[in-house]
Amino acid sequence: MIDPAVEQMLRKDPKSYVIPAEVVANVTATNTLEHALMVLSKVGYTRIPVLDADDHLQGLLPLAAITDQLLKVPGAAVEQLSNYTVADAMRPVEHWVDDPARLETILSYLVDEPFIPLIDEQQVFQGIITRREILKRVNYLAHNLDENYEVIPRQVLSDNID
Repeated sequence: MIDPAVEQMLRKDPKSYVIPAEVVANVTATNTLEHALMVLSKVGYTRIPVLDADDHLQGLLPLAAITDQLLKVPGAAVEQLSNYTVADAMRPVEHWVDDPARLETILSYLVDEPFIPLIDEQQVFQGIITRREILKRVNYLAHNLDENYEVIPRQVLSDNID
């Protein structure tokens, strides 16, 4: 369980660490892997959300899945990726959240994931919560804790009681 004071500071504005869907690069299952590789290369992501026409989250496409497919192609020619679709390589979404305030869950997932998709009740993609944005909040906490709380080490407290 996260200490309530720490959680309060980290959650000061949960929307501040959500990157909204409209600015997150994505692909559809029908896009070619060649197109997906170009998108991933341009934005510098290691994985990208796969959405349907109604913005429902369908899966994730890691760069490693594209390179795995490329290695199956004779001669490993990038042009051959136009013969395959994102659906051929995408992976299921294992972790997501439907509330950006579920901080304990988000922190747990971000240990192993670069980002966590945020979806609503209808599985419509709302954005992502990245490890980077959460670390910005942790940095804020580390530099501003004493402005909000008086922090006294337990050892000091027990020494003063005697």
